[in-house]
Amino acid sequence: MAPNIATNTAVSLDELLDFVRPRHHAILLTRRSDGSPQGSPLTCGVDDSGRIVVSTYPERAKTRNAKRDPRVSLIVLSDDWNGPWVQIDGTAEVVDTPDSVEPLVEYYRNIAGEHPDWDEYRAAMVKQGKSIIRVTPQRWGPVATGGFPARLVED
Repeated sequence: MAPNIATNTAVSLDELLDFVRPRHHAILLTRRSDGSPQGSPLTCGVDDSGRIVVSTYPERAKTRNAKRDPRVSLIVLSDDWNGPWVQIDGTAEVVDTPDSVEPLVEYYRNIAGEHPDWDEYRAAMVKQGKSIIRVTPQRWGPVATGGFPARLVED
């Protein structure tokens, strides 16, 4: 069996968003108050404005950190552990309830489609006090896969 060769593919912003849309597993890296990294595994999506979006709560570390320092990174993973992945660096904006409700509707639609009862969903988001983090990509990629360096693979 031939070994897998690692790949790195540079992509445009549109290609990046096309890559991220079907992938919802990510790790969000924010900065603690001392500057050290805080990693949070989460579900993400892409909103209609091309931002990576995350549903969260205001008391979560990632939310507090992003409010204090909006410089964040996301590592978006494929469902298959050995599948392609990408790191996205960007600027985060945190939107709290009640302003988060309609962006949360868009988040849900873009990840899961239509909800059976949007009024119920909206009421739940308000009751839970949900927030949303929107990350505007500023730097990214390449889209990468793991494997051996090409120099180690014989012809």
